Amino acid sequence: MFWCYVIYSTSRQQYYIGISDDVSRRVQDHNCGISKWTKGKGPWQLEWSKEFPSLGDARKFENILKRQKGGTGFYRLTGIVRKDGS
Repeated sequence: MFWCYVIYSTSRQQYYIGISDDVSRRVQDHNCGISKWTKGKGPWQLEWSKEFPSLGDARKFENILKRQKGGTGFYRLTGIVRKDGS
């Protein structure tokens, strides 16, 4: 099983969308600076995750979320409440 996940940087007020077969380990990697895209931009906290039966399915959903660019579709698909209250 694979997971699509969204983490949030409390210091930068930004989201990162990714996929993994072990979300808790991956969030730990982000906070330890192992991921080059999130290194030095944390701390990161898990905001949302969804399980998929295959890597391909998880990747497709990850791409759908990334295409939303943080717009209303992103919040509608994940159920995450906007941090700015709008």
